[in-house]
Amino acid sequence: MTRPIDLYDVTLGYDGHPAVHHLSGAFAPGSLTAICGPNGAGKSTLLKGVAGALKPVGGRIDLHGLTARDIAYLPQAADIDRAFPIDLYDMVALGGVQKQGLFGRISACAAVGRAIEAVGLSGFERRQIGALSGGQTQRMLFARLMVQDASVILLDEPFAAVDARTTGDLLAIIAGWRAEGRTVLAVLHDFALVRAHFPQTLLIAREKIAWGPTSQALSDENLALARRMSEAFDEAAAECERAA
Repeated sequence: MTRPIDLYDVTLGYDGHPAVHHLSGAFAPGSLTAICGPNGAGKSTLLKGVAGALKPVGGRIDLHGLTARDIAYLPQAADIDRAFPIDLYDMVALGGVQKQGLFGRISACAAVGRAIEAVGLSGFERRQIGALSGGQTQRMLFARLMVQDASVILLDEPFAAVDARTTGDLLAIIAGWRAEGRTVLAVLHDFALVRAHFPQTLLIAREKIAWGPTSQALSDENLALARRMSEAFDEAAAECERAA
């Protein structure tokens, strides 16, 4: 059963400098939300906080009992080590490790074959991941998410450097996740794509600008405010004092 994700006055940062300021709100169960904003607005940082990879320096993220097994996280493509000596099949099979255990014969799991077929990579099972194109790599990583079978899915720029056909195929997979009642959060830059496929949007510029229906969140006024706030960023600003 998917649960909400509540944020209470959350501040996230690195080395004492905040990247996300005092963010409050909730991702509803089964919602499909785009996270948008200028470069350096804290979008990827927020995903890391929800994933549990980054602890808040202030406030609280309440997952209501969700554990690491319930959350699937796809980082940016630049964070994937494509030089690692592993083939596509085994990379996809790693998605089942948390649920089946490292020694649980994950390579024999039927879900791996189904996921590879679903993303259109049948026949590529024994190809080394370093030999895959950018689009094929993203398809592989989506197949790994499918094997993980999590109720919450976090996607950091999932369509960066992929072709239009791959984008369309991956959007169809995301739509399927939404139909299954999974909660999906995606960091995105293409506003046209967001308006066409994502009903909810969180627009941030280190602070929340707008959070709600996409047509309202991505208004011209809100986008202009986000740009102004990004231009006023002070990279040397000290960490905010924590509330008592």
